[in-house]
Amino acid sequence: MSQNTKFHMPEDQKEKRENLLNSERPTRDLTKISLSQAEDQALSKVTGSSISKLVEKHQGTKILSMKSSEMNWPLDIRPLNKSLVKDNKWKKTDETQEKRRSFLQEFCRKYGAVSHRQSHLFHVVSRIYVEDKHKILYCEVPKAGCSNWKRVLMVLNGLASSAYNISHDAVHYGKHLKKLDSFDLKEIYTRLNTYTKAVFVRDPMERLVSAFRDKFEHPNSYYHPVFGKAIIKKYRPNACEETLNNGSGVKFKEFIHYLLDAHRPVGMDIHWEKVSKLCYPCLINYDFVGKFETLEEDANYFLQMIGAPKELKFPNFKDRHSSDERTNAQVVKHYLKDLSRTEKQLIYDFYYLDYLMFNYTTPFL
Repeated sequence: MSQNTKFHMPEDQKEKRENLLNSERPTRDLTKISLSQAEDQALSKVTGSSISKLVEKHQGTKILSMKSSEMNWPLDIRPLNKSLVKDNKWKKTDETQEKRRSFLQEFCRKYGAVSHRQSHLFHVVSRIYVEDKHKILYCEVPKAGCSNWKRVLMVLNGLASSAYNISHDAVHYGKHLKKLDSFDLKEIYTRLNTYTKAVFVRDPMERLVSAFRDKFEHPNSYYHPVFGKAIIKKYRPNACEETLNNGSGVKFKEFIHYLLDAHRPVGMDIHWEKVSKLCYPCLINYDFVGKFETLEEDANYFLQMIGAPKELKFPNFKDRHSSDERTNAQVVKHYLKDLSRTEKQLIYDFYYLDYLMFNYTTPFL
């Protein structure tokens, strides 16, 4: 494929139904914990019994464990190959990265085997993109920089000369990148054990609000008729016929009622699914844990570490709705103001594993 190809797909390309995950969520207990989760906190400071009880009580957000005889994956994270990192400016980033990796591994070592329910290998790796040239596995977390990460993978793979030449539709619907579940079992194991595995995450509340703003506050030919119509029909009394027919105008509170409903009228979606169920951090030992809050710094350090071309930098543009303010803590506060304390608590309860695994500060509820 030409290095100078400008990727583009028709604007009327509809959102794909493969984003719809038909997972159900049992009713959860209203449980609150107070944890100090600064980046430099040691996991040993967290009361183990409190987390164990929380994990055991959570019926729907279990960390799945496979039989070790079937998995045969390395139990310990390996040292990162940093031989290509020549610039001393990355010292602080590297220290932060090691703390994140150690924190996640220690959490999974202590609490990751609570559930022993079998999970299919091909499902576990279904969100992981493969870039063979630089031996990278990247687990896609929507609303955490995934569009630009996939652009970078396409450039690394020689599919484009610049991340800025690749349209949103080409990124998400072009099928230019391979996923790990497209390989056979031996090839999957080989890549899991030899490639550098990366995941980039985001504060769960920010990610949730960002997803709502993107999918429901702008025209959308998939989310409005599929999710919007079902949400309005179930959670809005006396909805007008026009709204019921087009599914536009979903309110945030209605969206939250859908999210927390044990009997959702339509299934889960990857844009607000938990990272613990998208990327399985306690089954796959990720070598690199990046965060949206430090996205450019983390991403550019990672690119140098894997030997990317020096001219390739992580793009910082907003993929869609560029005129909108980025979702941040203040924006989240605005959206949460109309929710009850119980509703806010239940949102945290829904995402509690993501908060704990990735050491995010428990929100003030």
